Amino acid sequence: METRRLGRLEHRSSVLLYGAAALGDVDQDTADASVQEALGAGINHFDVAADYGDAELRLGPWMSRIRDDIFLATKTGLRTRDEAWAQINASLERLQTDRVDLLQLHAIGDLDELDRATGSGGALEAALRAQDEGLVGAVGITGHGPHAAQTHLEALRRHPFATVLTPLNPVLWRDADYRSAYDALVAEVQRQDAGLMTIKTVSRRNWPQGPDGAPYATWYEPFDDAERIRGAVSWVLAHEEVTGIATAGDVRLLGMIIDAEQRRMQVAEAEQALADDAAYSSPFLDMPI
Repeated sequence: METRRLGRLEHRSSVLLYGAAALGDVDQDTADASVQEALGAGINHFDVAADYGDAELRLGPWMSRIRDDIFLATKTGLRTRDEAWAQINASLERLQTDRVDLLQLHAIGDLDELDRATGSGGALEAALRAQDEGLVGAVGITGHGPHAAQTHLEALRRHPFATVLTPLNPVLWRDADYRSAYDALVAEVQRQDAGLMTIKTVSRRNWPQGPDGAPYATWYEPFDDAERIRGAVSWVLAHEEVTGIATAGDVRLLGMIIDAEQRRMQVAEAEQALADDAAYSSPFLDMPI
C-alpha cells in the first residue's frame, strides 16, 4: 500500500487509515478479523476515539503485538481541561498502552466548539499537558460539517496543530464555497507542514429515514458497491495534499476500500463512476443530532 509523509511528524502513513469507529459495536472476534485484514493490506495508521463505543477496548489486546509497528491515534471529544485529561488517561488504559502517537481534539466543526476547546481551561490545555508528559506524541484536530474546513483553518491560526482531519469527497468539492474553504485550509496546512487527513470519502448521502435501523453502522449512508467506492477513493487520493483517508465506520466496507486503493482510476473515470447517482449529496445537508 502507498504511504505518504504525515507532515512534519515525518511518519510514512499508509494512505488508508484504519477507521476504528468500525469497532465500536462489534465483538472481539469480529474486531480481530478486521484488524488482521487491515494489517494484511499494509495499513500502518490506526485512528480511534474515546467516543467510538468499545473501539479502544477492541484494539487494546493487539497493542502488545503491534504497538511498535503502527502509528496510533486517538481523540478526546470533551471540551474542558479536567474532563479531557481524565479521558486521555482512560483511553491509554483502554488501549493497553502508555503512549499514543497522536491525540486529536475531536468533532470540532464550528467556531463555538473551537472556542470551547482552545479557550482558557479547554481541552487543548489537557492535550498539551499530555504531550509534555510524554503520553502523546503530537496534537491534532478533527471535525465534520459544512464549516469544518474554515474552522480548521482558524484552529491552525490559533495553535500549530500537527495534523488536521477534515472532510473531502467529490460531492463536497462541487460546492464552490466548500471548495474555496478547503483550498484555503490546504494552503495553511502546507505553510505549517501539518499532516492533512480526510473523512467521508465513501459517504453517499444521509440515511433517508435516519440512522436508526440502518444496514450499516455509519451515521451516513455509504456507497456499498465496488465501482463507486473505487471511484470515491481514487478521486480523493488523487489530491496529493491528502496524506490519508480514514476508512468507513463499518467492518464490512473495509475490503472494498482496500481493493479500491489497490486499483485506482484516473480522476475523470472516477468522476464518471459517481456521476449517474442522482442521490449523491453532502452528508451535512441534514445531519442527525
